[in-house]
Amino acid sequence: MIKKLQLKLTPLCLMRIALGIVYLWFGSLKLFPNYSPAEQLAIDTINKLTFGILGDQFAILLLASMELAIGLFLVFNLFKKQVVLVALCHIACTFTPLFLFYDQSFNDSPMVLTLLGQYIVKNLVLASALFVILKEPDLIKEQ
Repeated sequence: MIKKLQLKLTPLCLMRIALGIVYLWFGSLKLFPNYSPAEQLAIDTINKLTFGILGDQFAILLLASMELAIGLFLVFNLFKKQVVLVALCHIACTFTPLFLFYDQSFNDSPMVLTLLGQYIVKNLVLASALFVILKEPDLIKEQ
């Protein structure tokens, strides 16, 4: 007996796919030097968090690989819970430059973000979407 799989595109499914595309986009930019606007900040942050153990090129390629994997898994709805938890850890780490590199994240006042600071704070939206996706029911039903 052949079973048919049906994929229902709900708003939550579309949000998961869109978030996956964002991860794929940002990850792919990191594969090419100087394409990502946050490349140097990401390298500096990874160096600070790992006490400089990883080389710059290895660190950015590792980050790119992780973002690309998260993106693919989100788009294809694979290992959803595990991937979302990894992505949430990744997102949590993206906020560390606000504290480690305060001068690059804020202008004169702590309420005035630089462009890099805005790039970081937008991750609140991504984190919120990840929490929603974590609670998303499985959308593939056997018929």
